[in-house]
Amino acid sequence: MQQILNFLIKYKNTLIFFLLAIFSLYLIVASHSYHKSRILSSANFLTGTVFGWQNDVESYFYLEEYNERLLDENKKLREVLVNLNDTIDYSSFIDSTNFKSTYRIRTAEVISNNYSSLNNYITINQGKNVGVKPDYGVITSEGIVGVVENVSANYASVISILNSRSKINAKLQKSNHFGSLVWNGNDPNIVQLIDVPRLAPISEGDTVTTGGKSFIFPEGIPIGTVTKFGLDQNQSYFSIDVRLFNDMTNIGYVYIIENIDKQEIQALINPEEDE
Repeated sequence: MQQILNFLIKYKNTLIFFLLAIFSLYLIVASHSYHKSRILSSANFLTGTVFGWQNDVESYFYLEEYNERLLDENKKLREVLVNLNDTIDYSSFIDSTNFKSTYRIRTAEVISNNYSSLNNYITINQGKNVGVKPDYGVITSEGIVGVVENVSANYASVISILNSRSKINAKLQKSNHFGSLVWNGNDPNIVQLIDVPRLAPISEGDTVTTGGKSFIFPEGIPIGTVTKFGLDQNQSYFSIDVRLFNDMTNIGYVYIIENIDKQEIQALINPEEDE
């Protein structure tokens, strides 16, 4: 104990200097958005690299399961193509490649996935170098995953739908009544759809999808099915439990969705921001 006290006394000036330097750095980062973004990007790079090494090992043991998912997805796409071939009139066929697509899709691999805390994040192995930006949607073939929050050169952190800060526009598929998709922090397989008006017809087993009223997700992406519902304290809106189609505890590969027209639409809604 005496040796520790002697060490602290001997190097007290140096220790005080480092403490003040760290505190000053914290104040700079907290009060300047540019510095904060640079710190977050650096953190994404460091954590992304470490998680990447870990994921390379873990992915090897899940290759068979990932291949089964890809085969199942290809089967569903093939069924769609076959059905189109049976019904399409090629004499009036219009080449869709001549039209501008609203959404651009990128693929990525999940290298870190948290689902046991109140505010969970996912790390993916694509970033600025391939054009990934904040507020891009992230999905799988089974349903939605979350929204990109921060990006570095080669990695991005995603706010999982299992996060208390997550709030996504969603709707009841059969009636088109809208609400907000949130998570109460309990079951990683169950999320909540709130603010659905009490006049909406609803029953257990109803499908919930994205509503398309935001700039992040297109309309109609599957989310889950209704398992339980009831009115809120004011008896005005439903609070609905939704069982996710996605297994959020086991996500291997994802699709990143970019809304190409987002900036143009926002400029029309908030023209003063462009001036």
